[in-house]
Amino acid sequence: MKKSFVALAVLSSLAGVAAAQSSVTLFGVVDVNFRQVKGAAGTINRVGSDGNTASRLGVRGVEDLGDGLKASFWLESPLAADTGTVDGAFWGRRATVSLAGEFGEIRLGRHKTSHRLVIDDFDPFSTTGLGDVAKVYSGLGAVSVINRSDNQVAYVLPGNLGGVYGSADVALGEAVDGTKTMAGRLGYKDGALHVAGSYGQTDAKNDKYKLWTIAGSYDFGVVRASLALSETKFGANKQSIVQIGAVAPVGPGSLLVSYANANANTDAEKLKGVGDAKLFAIGYNYPLSKRTSLYSTFSQIKNSGTAAFTVGGDKNTAAAGGTSRGFDVGIKHSF
Repeated sequence: MKKSFVALAVLSSLAGVAAAQSSVTLFGVVDVNFRQVKGAAGTINRVGSDGNTASRLGVRGVEDLGDGLKASFWLESPLAADTGTVDGAFWGRRATVSLAGEFGEIRLGRHKTSHRLVIDDFDPFSTTGLGDVAKVYSGLGAVSVINRSDNQVAYVLPGNLGGVYGSADVALGEAVDGTKTMAGRLGYKDGALHVAGSYGQTDAKNDKYKLWTIAGSYDFGVVRASLALSETKFGANKQSIVQIGAVAPVGPGSLLVSYANANANTDAEKLKGVGDAKLFAIGYNYPLSKRTSLYSTFSQIKNSGTAAFTVGGDKNTAAAGGTSRGFDVGIKHSF
């Protein structure tokens, strides 16, 4: 009974907060699939999550302060829908508070880095699931592949610049030996044309890990074709990635195709698991409604030399120079 009173009190306080805002929205995605991955450890069959879209649970709100000024918050948690658990920090996907107006948006907290957003935008699979192009990006022994950063201070351009958009962010290390990340992006999107470029760097081991990307896409109606070029660099170690992608309406759904070629220089090939690799992925999304869809993806990474990239992440390792491949079929529901 006491627990019921406590729960009621918490819900009542949340309702009071919601009433004080211009709007508060609960949202999320539940994505679960059957997946088979083959690699050095053999064949693994499993029920997995995040095959088409990352499962998540979030709440966001906006308050109108008048004179075009708005305050907002955004809290978003990752969700391993196959087990009902959270991998990492509870609000690990995003935890920000913002102030926005005609000047743009000032945002504080944890969020995606600007240079990762460009890679996400031009990957047909949105760097999610078996077709995720980030699977062949390397931190070159310096960092984990950068996706989000803590302690971030960011600025986002206003949305009324005639198709021009952009952002810049700095993640403070907050210690003498802390890791600081700086990133920025600038793009143009109008009608069928979309182009963008980004640059980011992270302090690591008395040097800087650097990543730049330039990308473009054009929607021809029958297909939206994209091309992205990236380079990672840490000291003498370098890696270049070229990705060609396509998204085409086929029947009631969409066909997704991606090919990426990752090449490491001689110095980078001395690092464990780093080398040349080719990623091919093909998938199909079938909408049952605006919020629910079925999907299926096949993906394969062919490693060369010392490379050991894998389509399944840590679920199944790849032998150096070996092949990693996977297949899944799943359902995604958004709310």
